[in-house]
Formats: sequence, structure tokens, C-alpha cells
Amino acid sequence: MVSCPIQLRMNDLDVFNHVNNGAQCHILDYGRTQFFEKTLGEHIDWLTFDLVLVHIDMDFKEPIMIHDDIVCETEILEIGTKSVRLEQRLRDVLSGAVKTISHSVAVSINREAGHDAKPTSKPLSEEYVEKFKNEIKQK
Repeated sequence: MVSCPIQLRMNDLDVFNHVNNGAQCHILDYGRTQFFEKTLGEHIDWLTFDLVLVHIDMDFKEPIMIHDDIVCETEILEIGTKSVRLEQRLRDVLSGAVKTISHSVAVSINREAGHDAKPTSKPLSEEYVEKFKNEIKQK
């Protein structure tokens, strides 16, 4: 599991003074990026990185407030032939409460076809599979 601290900002708030659902999507994006960079040991260039998000769901368990001390925890649940299934939690550091939980799927795509072609999936690289398996073993 990779855990990263989250800095909440005033523009993350909605009219109820909760961290907006859309802002939470951005937070989860940041958490996934941190997860991939730490697990794969490389800086992610999103113009060439071959894993793309194809599914996400979110359950909002408790509201997140501006002064909450939040971390984003990301871990792999399953490694497929062409995809990985992730779980992410936005957790309050002080109480330990999970505020939001998300499940997502990232698929390996063939970027060789170019930007104008319809993207097609491809098998995960052996290097990524090994690094993802090592991450699961560390749980």
C-alpha cells in the first residue's frame, strides 16, 4: 500500500463546506500517480504511460472537512492479464475513519497506434506485473 498526505484547499469545498465529490476525484488521481511512481520506481509521463483509467466508483462514507488531516491510501487488489484493479481510501489520520472508498480499474493500452487511432488494450508488461506482485506481497 502507498499512502500519501493530502493538502486540502479552500477551492476543494462545496456549498456545505465539505470537500466536493469532484475534488475527491482529483485527490484520488494524485494518489494513483503517487502509487504508480513509487511502485514502478519511475516518474510517470502521462503522454507515454500505457495504463489508463477505465473505471472508477466512489462511496462517500463521511464528509471531509477543510481541517481534516487526510491521507490517500492506494493498493492493488487484483492483477489481470491486461489490467489492474485498485482500491483507494481517503482516511482521516486522527480518527482512522475512512471518509471515502474507491475502486478503479486501469488497463494497459497500445500507444503505438498513435493519437488518431482508437486505443486497443495490450497485456501488462512483465516488468509491471512483477513490481505489482511485489507490492501485493508487502501488504
